[in-house]
Formats: sequence, C-alpha cells, structure tokens
Amino acid sequence: MADLNSVIRIKPFHFIHVLDNNTNVTRVEVGPQTFTRQDHEKLVSGPEPMIMIPQRNYCTISNPVVRNENGSLVLDEYGQVKLRHGDEEIRFSQEPFPLYPGEKISGKVTALQVVAPLKALRLRALRDFTEGKVTHVAGDEWLFEGPATYLPRIDVRIEEEIKATIIGPNQALKLRANKACSDRSGVARKAGEEWLVRQQGAYLPGVDEKVVEIVNAYVLTDKKALHLKATKTFLDETRKTQRKAGEEWLVVSTDAETHIPDVYEQVVGEVHITTLSNRQYCVVLDPIGANGKPQLGQKQLRKGELAFFLNPGESLEGNKIHNIYVLTEQEALLLRAKETFSIDGESHLAGDRWMIYGPCDYVPPVQVEVVEKRESIPLDENEGIYVRDIKTGKVSSIKGQSYMLKANEELWEKVLPRTVEEVLAKESLNPEFTDNRDPTRVVTYRAPHNSAVQIYDYKEKKSRVVFGPDLVMLGPDEHFTVLSLSGDKPKRPHQIKAIALFLGPDFMTDVVIVETSDHARLSLKLSYNWEFKVDRTKIEDAQKIFQVPDFVGDSCKAIASRVRGAVAAVSFDDFHKRSAEVIRQSVFGLDESGEVRKNFSFNSNNLVITNIDIQSVEPVDQRTRDSLQKSVQLAIEITTKSQEAAARHEAERLEQGARGRLERQKIHDEAQAELARKDLLQLQAQSAAVESTGQATAEAQATAEAANIAAEANVKQAELKAQANKIRSESEISLLKAKRENELSYQKSIDELELTKQSDLAEIEASKFKAIVESIGRDTLKSIACAGNEMQAKLLQGLGLKSFMITDGKSPLNLFDTANGIIGNNNQMVNMSNAAKQSGRRN
Repeated sequence: MADLNSVIRIKPFHFIHVLDNNTNVTRVEVGPQTFTRQDHEKLVSGPEPMIMIPQRNYCTISNPVVRNENGSLVLDEYGQVKLRHGDEEIRFSQEPFPLYPGEKISGKVTALQVVAPLKALRLRALRDFTEGKVTHVAGDEWLFEGPATYLPRIDVRIEEEIKATIIGPNQALKLRANKACSDRSGVARKAGEEWLVRQQGAYLPGVDEKVVEIVNAYVLTDKKALHLKATKTFLDETRKTQRKAGEEWLVVSTDAETHIPDVYEQVVGEVHITTLSNRQYCVVLDPIGANGKPQLGQKQLRKGELAFFLNPGESLEGNKIHNIYVLTEQEALLLRAKETFSIDGESHLAGDRWMIYGPCDYVPPVQVEVVEKRESIPLDENEGIYVRDIKTGKVSSIKGQSYMLKANEELWEKVLPRTVEEVLAKESLNPEFTDNRDPTRVVTYRAPHNSAVQIYDYKEKKSRVVFGPDLVMLGPDEHFTVLSLSGDKPKRPHQIKAIALFLGPDFMTDVVIVETSDHARLSLKLSYNWEFKVDRTKIEDAQKIFQVPDFVGDSCKAIASRVRGAVAAVSFDDFHKRSAEVIRQSVFGLDESGEVRKNFSFNSNNLVITNIDIQSVEPVDQRTRDSLQKSVQLAIEITTKSQEAAARHEAERLEQGARGRLERQKIHDEAQAELARKDLLQLQAQSAAVESTGQATAEAQATAEAANIAAEANVKQAELKAQANKIRSESEISLLKAKRENELSYQKSIDELELTKQSDLAEIEASKFKAIVESIGRDTLKSIACAGNEMQAKLLQGLGLKSFMITDGKSPLNLFDTANGIIGNNNQMVNMSNAAKQSGRRN
C-alpha cells in the first residue's frame, strides 16, 4: 500500500518495494534504515517482515529470482530483477531474506518431514533431473527409506508414506509385482507375479511391490489336516514335488506342524480326523488307490478301532459313521445284494434277499445293503398283523403268537372304507383314530352286548355274523357290513351309520300325518317298542336280520301306512275318543276271537313290534286346531259350571243344617248358664261366711306364730353368738399355741445352730492351735513362755533392781486391773502349757 508519508522508517529484518515511476522499475529496500521517498517514487508494499526459515524447515517460493553461478542476482536491461515465471524454488534454513518484486511464498514455512524407521516415502519424478550420479526421468518412482530427514525438491512429489509390514511367527507376506522388477532378495519378478516372504520380522515392500495380504499359517494337529488345491502348475517347495493345476492333496501334522499356503495353493478346507471305535464302521467312496489316485466308483469298508483323514475325492457313504448292528434274539436284519459276490463260501446274486438272525454282531460288506432291521412282533390272542408274501402276493393274518417276518414277507396295510373309519372313530370317542391307527395291525371291533355284526369276505364270497359281546377280527379280505339307518322325526333315510345291529328290546319314535274320514288332518307322534327274534344257533336266522338294510325306515313306513288306512275310515270325533284303540287295531290286527294281537312281526328280518305309544295328537290344519281348542274349552267350561252349581247347592244345605244346630246349642247353653249361676250364688254365700270366720282365725294364728317365731329367733341368735365366741376363742388359742410352738422351734433351731457353730469354732480353734503348736514345736513354746520373765529378771539383775514402776504422778494407776492382767496372763500361759502337754500325749 502506498504510504502518504515521504519518510519511511524500515525496521531491521523488514523490507519495502519501491516503484520508480520514471523507469517503471521496482526495487527492494531493506532495513534498518530511514527511507525518504522521492516524488517520482511510489511505495508498492511494505514494510513487511523478511522470510525467516528456522533450522530443519523450508518454504516454497513461487516465481523465484534468477541468480548466476556466483549467487548474484541477474538483472535485465532495464535494471529489473529477472524472475523464473511459473517456476518454484524450495529454500531451506538461511539468513532472513526479502521477497523481490514478483516473488511469492507458497504456503507457510514448513518443518522438514522426518521419515521414521520401518517407513519410507514413495516419490515420483515430475520432470527429468539428475541427482548425483542418478538420473531420473519424469514418471520415475523410488523409495526414500528412513530413518532420515527428507529434503523436498520441486522436481519430486511425495505420493504416499509406506509402512513396513511386521511378519510375525507362523505368518507370511503375500506380495505382487506391479511391473517387472527384482525383489529385495534379487530375484527377478514379472508384472503380476505373486510370491511369499516368509522371513520373520519387518518387511518394507519395494516401490514396484504391492502387499496383497498377510497369510496366517494353519496349525496342524493329530486331529486336523489341511486340504489344498493347486490353482496352477508349480513346484511344491515343502515336498519338492511338481504340482499340476487342479491337483488336490492333504497336509497332515506329520508333514509339518504349521503350513502357510503358497500363492498357488488354494485352501479348500480343514479336514477333521475320522475316528472309529471298536463298535463302528464306515464305507469310503472313491478311495485313494496304491498309485495315489482316486478309484472312482469303488467302495472300501473300514472297521474300528481306526483313525484316518479322508483324502481329497474320498467321502463317507451317507456322510456318516455307522454303528455295528447288534442283534438280540428277537431281532434280525433284512439284507439285499447290490451285486453278485461270494462270502464265506456262500454266493449271492444281485438282488437276492436274505435274513441275518440274532444274537450276533454284523458289519455289512460293501456289496450288501441293509434294507431294514426287523424285530419279532409279539401278538396277544386278540392281536394280529397282516403279512404279504412278495413272491406270491398272498396276504394272510397272523394272530396270537410272536412272529418274525421272513425275507420274502412284508407287512401289508389294510385300507378301510372311509365310512368304516368314521364309525370306528365315533365309537372309540377318539377324533384322531384314523391318524393313529396302524394299518398293518388286524382290524378289531368289540361287538357290544346284545348286538350282531356282519362281516363279508370278498374273496370267499360269503359272510358271517358275530353276536356280542365278542371281539371281531377282520381277515385280509373281510370288511364290515355298514348299516345305513333312518333317523330324525319324521324318519329320513341314511341318518345313522353303524356296524353293530342292536337286537333290542328298544324303541323308536316317528311322526305320521293322517287324515280322518271328515278330512281332518292330524299329526301323530308314535313310539314303537321293537326287538329281533333270532335263534343264534341257526345261521339262516342270523343272516336274515341283515336282509333289510334299513329296518328302521321300512318298519316305520309299514306301520305308518297301516295307521293312515285305519284313521281314514273313522271320523275325527270317533278317532279323538278312541285313538289308541284305532291305532293298535290297525297295527297289530285282530285274532280269531276279535282281540287285538300282542305284537306285529316282520318276517323278512324277524323284527317284532311289541307295543305302540301315542305320545301326541295334533291337528295339522290351523282352523281344525282352533275348532278343537274351542270345543275343548267349551266342554271344560260346561263341566266347570255344573261342578260349581252342585258345590253351591251342597254348601247351602250344609249351611242350613249348621244354622239349626247352632240355635239348639244356644238354648242348651243358656239353660246350663242359669244352673251354673245358681251354683255360683250358693258358693258365694258360703265363701263370705268362710271368709269372715277365717279372717279372725287367721289373725290369731298369725299373732301366735309371730311371737313363736320371734322367740325362736332370739334363742337361735344367742346360740349363734355363743358358738361364734367359742369359735373365736378356740381360734385365738390355737393361733397363740401355734405361735408359741413356732417361737420355741425357732429358738431351738437358733440354739442348735449356735451350739453347732460354737462346737465347730472350738474344733477349728483346737485344730488351729494344734497345728500352730505342732508347727512351732514343744521346745519353742517353752522358750517363748520363759523368754519374757527371764529377760526381765536379767534386766533387773543388771540394774540391781528387783522391780520398778515409772509414772508422772498425774495418771492414776489401777493396780487391780494390773493384778488381774498379771493373773490372766499367768492363767493363759498355764492353759497354753496344759494344751501343749495334751497335744504331746496325743501324738
């Protein structure tokens, strides 16, 4: 910016750009100085600080000045500093310098990049240049490896920083050549070639090398192997073997503890060891032969105990290990030959079937297929199975025994009609009967009591009848005869499906529409009692009850037709009066004597109707029903009114009789009342006389009785007082006596205790004195007893005095107490002497 002042003070390490308007040349003025601007000069920029580059730093200058070999600036013909336009220059640490006109600093002053150990910079030449003895052309790439400080150049660009890859134990580094080059081992590599670096440590890839991945080694154990496949033909350096493209092989722990797949080795997978116990076996498909090649289409049986790895191309039949077949006495194996072979001198053709029976262990050869394992089927007397001979196709039923299927036999499934399945499920009360039924088991049916079941054999073309209670067991070609009976009210066909035909007695109900001779249509609800008369010992009679498929519908239709014919011949009033008689006569008929028969028989199936019950009779037409209802109501009303009149007449008659009896009773009662009044007056007179006499007598008796009672009370009171005084005196005497006795006993106890205490103390003192005397000794006591007197005697003898007494003359002397003390002391000494003598005697 132009400065308005003509004098510019430039600080040290600052500079300004000054334009000379006369020559149009811009020059640099460097401080410290005081610059005086001329009139033809103009301040273009500044003052600005010089560019300072510290140690280990650099900066980039755009459009740098041109210098000669001596480092001096090169000026053009006008005195202007020459610039390298469009070029850049990197300047490192130096003295502070100004920027000449046209120069610019690109970016900031930047610290030099330090390349750490195990790192490198990948550099690319932007233009041709020579560095030392090395010439680089544009596009060349090389590495600048650390540890070092990189000095940047304008001709070189940093592409990236490369870090060394650490190759750990059991690892390898997979590299790829970007172009033809030589690796760090000096081996020539082609473009796209891959190789492994197995040397443990840090590896810095070359500029033409690309790190693909780190390959980890597979750890091989006794129970794990590695399945490899060659992606192209190469030399296996581990086994020194030529591997062809597509070849597969195993690497086991005996070959190496670890294996790092080569670049041309593809890891198909890890193969785990196959272990067979002594109770197992397996079949290997396409086993490896002696030549190391898979024997395609062949099989090999391997039995335990054994442990092995499946080679490439080998597989287990069924992808599983089989257990040896252990057969008990009730088990067997059904075998089939896959191909013709001989074993143990026995030949079998392809497709042969035979059985191996237990108890035994069995391992099937590769030529044998185990069709199934069979067990002996235990059957009770009421159980059975269907068996079919696969050679002849004959089906038979086996019952009541334990049966083992033969080689040419199989269980046969009997299919029942859907109707039979539904009936059996309904009677068993199990909705899942059809799903749970074993079709190979003999079909059984428990015929209820007093029922019959018909079974038809479609092979023999004949039927049989079983009477219940019994168990029905169907043969292979037998089926139940299903009864389709009519039901509902009125009867409709095919309403009831049943297998068992109940023989009765039972009843069925039907609704019959009839019309009288006067065209009154009625609905009759009839109930029939029925039963089958059958001789169970005769096959013809047994078959006869099943001759009519729907005996309910046929019998109801026959009876209804008879009833309709009979009712059509009578009027409504007649039928209404004797409906039961008309219906029974129509159904049962009359015998030779004109009496109604007792039953009605159907000769086609021996069905007998024994009784008919008319449950209801209702007109079908509404008008007839209303008329009948009105007539019934009128009859009921007439009957009710007649009964009311009779009752009223009877009530009036009874009322008149009761009224007469009441008047007569009233007269009789009044006469009796007069007699009673007469007796009452007599009694009142007598009671008044008795009352006046009795009052005086009662008063006298009461006074005497009161005096007597008072005297007796005084006497009684005196006796009670005397008795009370006596009791009080006796209680006081007894209390005082008890008190004196207690005091005496208490004093006696105290005296005894004191006596006992004194006695015990005397004994204690005696024993104590005895112990003291014994411990001191007889001679010592004697010396103690004589020591005081002797000492006094000797003292007096030494002083020449026989006795003396010292006093101040103020305190009186009690010679009596002194004498007593002397005497007491003498007595005590005498007692002690005597006690010592007695103790000596005892000892």
